[in-house]
Amino acid sequence: MGSLRPARTSAGGLALLTALTALTAVTAQPASAHGLHRHSLASHCTGTAPIVCHFDVPPGTYDVSALLGGDTAGSTSISAEQRRAVLGETATTAGDRAYRSFTVDVRAVEGEPTGEIGSPGLDLRFEGSAPLLAGLDVTPATHARQILLAGDSTVCDQPLEPYTGWGQELPQLLRRGISVANHADSGESTVSFLANPLLFDQLETEIRAGDLVLIQLAHNDKTTTADDYRANLTAMAERVRAQGGQPVFVTPIVRRRFNSDGTLNSVALHVMAADLPNEMRSLAKELDVPLVDLTQMSRDLVEGLGVEASKDLYLTDVNGDNTHTSVSGATTFAGLVLGDLADQGLVPARQVR
Repeated sequence: MGSLRPARTSAGGLALLTALTALTAVTAQPASAHGLHRHSLASHCTGTAPIVCHFDVPPGTYDVSALLGGDTAGSTSISAEQRRAVLGETATTAGDRAYRSFTVDVRAVEGEPTGEIGSPGLDLRFEGSAPLLAGLDVTPATHARQILLAGDSTVCDQPLEPYTGWGQELPQLLRRGISVANHADSGESTVSFLANPLLFDQLETEIRAGDLVLIQLAHNDKTTTADDYRANLTAMAERVRAQGGQPVFVTPIVRRRFNSDGTLNSVALHVMAADLPNEMRSLAKELDVPLVDLTQMSRDLVEGLGVEASKDLYLTDVNGDNTHTSVSGATTFAGLVLGDLADQGLVPARQVR
């Protein structure tokens, strides 16, 4: 793989150029036969377990190509920025290579929009039971499509383990050519997400024609009236469309709160000052906005698993938390969301990993 070096574009802006190796040939032969520029990795990466790599790039969208494997058997996963899963654990046998690529969103604030500014540039972590990295390329993704997320703590890039939002696990389910820009933030309602300029206002500026904007807000709208809830969602949908994007309503994941008969109670189903999932469902039909009914899907899953088995989806056994999800739960719910998006033709099947 070529090393990363800055160059000036004809317009005077900063661009990134790389010397690409023919990766399809490399995967079938030992790394030593192709000279995978180990000095390049050494200049950007440190450590062995995990391997941590940093690229000094400005905010934007980037394609990353990684060549995994080595002389011994390996098993490697990749995360980016603030605990954002971009590749699930991938096994390689001794002497083999696996080429994997993905597209990543780089922002100054790496995680929740109201959080602190992170380290400049792109940070990647290669982890797993036996991480092995043979080559790496980072290039600007000038034509990538985005999935932007507006949500709360059940969606956001959580900074600390074991908390994990489903938006944090979504990128690993996608192939190169589509990025996830997670603007979800803990504690937000439809009211506060519109009121804080760091949230919807900022998200709005990043929408490009054809982008999807998934909106899952309800957990913190406990006192929001049905009329206000609908008005807030309508405002978001109209503003997304005005920028050329496609709004998608996502009803909230259920809380893990059971009735004595094994069904979920009204708090779990977000029926408080208003029946928020039903308001979102009916508004989606009224506005002709695509709907991912994550409330119904997560209800079916949690009730089907029952009181004990459903604990693994949440942080019940760790923090006694029946609202926020574990890595396993967040990954499961991300899969439900993406599966429905693909079924509706909103995400092409070729871009689903």
